[in-house]
Amino acid sequence: MPWPYVGVKRNMNQKLLKLENLLRFHIVCRQLHSLCQRRTLAQWRHMFSSAYPVWTAQLYARPWQTDALIRAALSQHRLLVTKKEERSQKSQLSSRKSKKEVEVWIGMTVEELARAMEKDIDYIYESLMNTAVDIDSLEADSHLDEVWIKEVIKMAGMKLKWSKLKQEKVRENKDAVKRPQADPALLTPRFPVVTIMGHVDHGKTTLLDKLRKTQVAAMEAGGITQHIGAFLAADDGVMKQTVESIQHAKDAQVPIVLAINKCDKPEADPEKVKKELLAYDVVCEDYGGDVQAVHVSALTGDNMMALAEATVALAEMLELKADPTGPVEGTVIESFTDKGRGPVTTAIIQRGTLRKGSILVAGKSWAKVRLMFDENGKTINEAYPSMPVGIVGWRDLPSAGDEILEVESEPRARQVVDWRKYEQEQEKNKESLKLIEEKRKEHQEAHRKAREKYGTLHWKERSLIKYKEKKQQQPLKLKERVERESNVLPIIIKGDVDGSVEALLDIMDTYDASHECELELVHFGVGDISENDVNLAETFHGVIYGFNVNAANVIQQSAAKKGVKIKLHKIIYRLIEDLQEELSSRLPCNVEEHVIGEASILATFSITEGKKKVPVAGCRVQKGQLEKQKKFKLIRNGHVLWKGSLISLKHHKDDISVSKTGMDCGLSLDEEKIEFKVGDDIVCYEEKEVVAKTSWDPGF
Repeated sequence: MPWPYVGVKRNMNQKLLKLENLLRFHIVCRQLHSLCQRRTLAQWRHMFSSAYPVWTAQLYARPWQTDALIRAALSQHRLLVTKKEERSQKSQLSSRKSKKEVEVWIGMTVEELARAMEKDIDYIYESLMNTAVDIDSLEADSHLDEVWIKEVIKMAGMKLKWSKLKQEKVRENKDAVKRPQADPALLTPRFPVVTIMGHVDHGKTTLLDKLRKTQVAAMEAGGITQHIGAFLAADDGVMKQTVESIQHAKDAQVPIVLAINKCDKPEADPEKVKKELLAYDVVCEDYGGDVQAVHVSALTGDNMMALAEATVALAEMLELKADPTGPVEGTVIESFTDKGRGPVTTAIIQRGTLRKGSILVAGKSWAKVRLMFDENGKTINEAYPSMPVGIVGWRDLPSAGDEILEVESEPRARQVVDWRKYEQEQEKNKESLKLIEEKRKEHQEAHRKAREKYGTLHWKERSLIKYKEKKQQQPLKLKERVERESNVLPIIIKGDVDGSVEALLDIMDTYDASHECELELVHFGVGDISENDVNLAETFHGVIYGFNVNAANVIQQSAAKKGVKIKLHKIIYRLIEDLQEELSSRLPCNVEEHVIGEASILATFSITEGKKKVPVAGCRVQKGQLEKQKKFKLIRNGHVLWKGSLISLKHHKDDISVSKTGMDCGLSLDEEKIEFKVGDDIVCYEEKEVVAKTSWDPGF
């Protein structure tokens, strides 16, 4: 027999013994009572024996019947008590066995805890009512500290079990990867890929156009493939983005050909540029280095052939080769959505030969090649290493810079994309858990400080203090919200191609004036302005910026009705200038003081007005004029002692409104406690609001 049952049995026996003693005592009392009755009846028998025979017999029989009834009742009671105790014992054993176990975890919300306990949310609130938790701030999705989770479980009489993060079954890596390096014997010569880089407005686009025209002649010497970029200008020298371009080239470990543009200008100084480049370890051949420098003019076309030849010569020295066999490998240069063709990418093939029908994967998108075209828009059937090619057939739009890999089939492509999306989701989950843990620690620390602050107070006092604090914070929060809304610029960016959007986002990353106005990127994408963009801008009170895209009349009308600004640009730095102006408009105006006149105090005296004496300064206007309705300040030894207004301005005994240069006048201030001294200066000025300018400098 288990030990808890023995204890219960002993307890039951004690109760029964007490009950039996009480019953025996009751029987003895009844017997004594019967004995007294018999003595009395014996005395009455002689007188009433013949009259009450039946009554007497019944009276004699009742004590013994009562004893029998009591014994039967006692027996029945013992049986009932035994069954009741057995049921109670079973119930206790059952409750011990079935005590609910609640699985909890770090970062659990109120709603999740209620669901795990199979209770409603109000039960959780009630359980935390008399604790240090601020019930008013708790929401269904509020995260609970470990200490409060334990408290609620304990109060419910349940058992707590900490749950580890669910370990999902490890999935097999299904990603596509590059092939091992090819056998050098299989490599064949390839064209060079030229990237033009440099500062804004240094003639990159013009140079690119000239090089395209020169390409026909250069093809005979090996061919040139162009792409978007930038470089130097002889009249500006080395600028910020030029330095960044040099650093990019060094990081990529590719050689540099220096094109010094705008050499047709009279003020051009190519030698200055070459000397400045020495500070960045770019040593031209003229100074004993290995960097070719070509003086060109993109505007007139001067020396374009020399630049092309220099590039081809460098390519021949490098002996550039690639593997044209096997599955295709490449890189997305830019991507955009064409109304007739759908998602389109411009890519450079780095390995293999791309053909129509090939299955490609790039980032989290895949394609079955339906159409290919060259840089002139001409349809082609094959694309070899170093060839720029437009690819049509993508299911989604990949991003610029994504690696292109060819796979064997559509199911395999879907498998790769699914795996990459799964990996991305896992990374997001890790980051989310990390944030949850950080928030939990912050909340726990805040709770610890709150307990130190309110721990010794009664709960009523604590509630009253919290109520007063919350009441004081409400107006502040409203004020902070209004200030924040006025100091935030939400923007939406749309570009013609993925590369353009990426360039704009890179510029946005340089924004460093959040202390003045916060720049909030709501959405970005490729394609024309849509109704969804307008709706987003309306929701966030933002501005839409478009680069090389259009906004249909219907869209513009919708935006006008909703009060949404749409700003379209064709030149990237014009867009940035527009953005700077918009940011500046969100800043509070600066107040500037403009001096109207200056006067020197030559004498001081006082006059009596009623019962008080008013100090007066005798002045001579040295510069400009003093106007009574303007603002004034008193300066002594270069320090401003007072700012305010005049209560009087007189010339001799006449009240005047203006005192001009060379005139003597007397004036008194709206502050009686100020004492004048000979030699003090009086300055008349007015305040003007000047539009503030953002301190953000994107570098061009």
